[in-house]
Amino acid sequence: MNAPLKTDALPQWNLGDLYAGRDDPKIEADIALAKADNDALVALKGRFVANRRDARLLGELLDGGIKLYEAATNGLWGVGAYAGLSASVARNDPAWSKFEGDLRARSAQIAADSLFFTLEINELDDNEIEAAFRAHPPAARWRPWVRRVRLTRPHELTPDLERMLIDRAPAVANWSRLSEETLAALTAKVGRESLSLSEVLNRLSDPDGARRKQAAQALAKSLAERTPTLALCFNTLAFEKQVEDRWRKYPTPAASRHIANEVDADAVAALEAAVVEAYEPVSHRYYRLKARAMGRDVLDQWDRNAPLDTAQPRGYGWDEAKGMVLESFSALAPKFADTAQTFFAHPWIDARPRPGKQSGAYSHPVTANRHPYVFMNYMGERRDVLTLAHELGHAVHQTLCAPLGTLLADTPLTLAETASIFGEGLVFERLLANASKAERKGLLAGKIEDGINTVVRQIAFHRFETRFHAARLEGEVSHEEIGKIWMTSMGESLGPAIKLNKGYEHYWAYVSHFVHAPFYVYAYAFGDLLVRGLMEKRREDPAAFAPLYEDLLAAGGTRTYVEALAPFGLNPREKAFWAAGMKQMERLVDEFEALV
Repeated sequence: MNAPLKTDALPQWNLGDLYAGRDDPKIEADIALAKADNDALVALKGRFVANRRDARLLGELLDGGIKLYEAATNGLWGVGAYAGLSASVARNDPAWSKFEGDLRARSAQIAADSLFFTLEINELDDNEIEAAFRAHPPAARWRPWVRRVRLTRPHELTPDLERMLIDRAPAVANWSRLSEETLAALTAKVGRESLSLSEVLNRLSDPDGARRKQAAQALAKSLAERTPTLALCFNTLAFEKQVEDRWRKYPTPAASRHIANEVDADAVAALEAAVVEAYEPVSHRYYRLKARAMGRDVLDQWDRNAPLDTAQPRGYGWDEAKGMVLESFSALAPKFADTAQTFFAHPWIDARPRPGKQSGAYSHPVTANRHPYVFMNYMGERRDVLTLAHELGHAVHQTLCAPLGTLLADTPLTLAETASIFGEGLVFERLLANASKAERKGLLAGKIEDGINTVVRQIAFHRFETRFHAARLEGEVSHEEIGKIWMTSMGESLGPAIKLNKGYEHYWAYVSHFVHAPFYVYAYAFGDLLVRGLMEKRREDPAAFAPLYEDLLAAGGTRTYVEALAPFGLNPREKAFWAAGMKQMERLVDEFEALV
């Protein structure tokens, strides 16, 4: 039996590198500086188009204007990051929610004044911009950012409408805030315990089936009580998106996300098709095998992530998890481990679960002239070790591309998950290499389940979102109807060996991405299968791989996903690329079947 994890000893971050508190005068000073930079940019209004025929002057204006834009962005994002980070560990404190909401509104008002800038850039012709870059070479470094700005060119509105959308954005964002605060305040009565959302989700992988069932039913009850509110948030934000998409002439609800990710809709469709085709040979077959291994014909939904061994699963102390992550990163290249080590050496990680802290995990880059912060709820399980590796992968990636500056370091979601999922893969390889034969089956099961959760489940989420947004076009969708769409989408992906028990129809409500980041979820599947291709390249030649991989991460958002993968000989536009990743997952199921 493992000693209980002492959560009180887990690290909490100290945000003092940003600000000392809500009343820190530096906050107002930084907002004032950001406004001054923004005002200096506003003073250039009209000059970009007016000087479109003077390539040298236009180049100088673009270079200087983008520098001012980035400086203002750094100031506003830095204050905004402090507010968001602070509020995420204090969702039970209305003062932090007010602080976050007020700052968001103030920042939006300041940024709205420079709205003209990207609109004016998009009035220029491609040949005029290229001529400006040639005439003033320092401006050419901004080419990737300008390219991303111009992706939205066909979907821009008039300056007045664009300003109106920015002005009302904070009010719209309050629906997302209401959803987050509702989930953060959720408690589930499990026996004599009152568990937070992250704690009850963690209980669903308990080795005791009765405890899993009790937790699953308690979660369903708590979600059911809140689904009317959460469904209203979901419906309202979907309608807001629907109206904006119609005005911007986006062909599908996911189109704006594809543009933000710099990914072709055809590539996402190929990804979805490859994963759906693999539902049966990967997901359905695995759950049949797991049911057999557990002596069952069909598993209840709360058994989906159950450990195969009913004994208490092996626990991992914080120092042990830290050691595994650093050793795994070092095996790739010492630079990755050295970068990750700085996050342990400083109070930049918040891993301690506590009341008011929201569920989930992330690495927040803040801005390129500051350092990231890592957020998670560490419970000592194998999945938590992998989550630590995942978020530190993000942190390393964000650190490596920081020299580019905030605008160029900003990485599309489709590549932003690369380092995080790769980090997970490295740690899993270490876990498997050190496992006994008895442990290997459980680890393999866990690896397959992680793959299903990251790829199959996220594509099922994507299909759920697609169906929900299609239904929302016909009018408000009741929480009962949302539940039916959810059950259909999940049932297709999980297969007949998983019974979707009563109450599971409410589980859509805790997936916060649906509300605050529509169509985000496919990026996880995109990233996972992309990483499977990269890890195969690493196995072929580890020494040659490391510098290419470091170069990919250090490039931040300066390359498209096609350009980023070209040095590895990978083409993600082809369905075969995604199908190859699913075949790797299928081979893991083959290996598991041999053990079962």
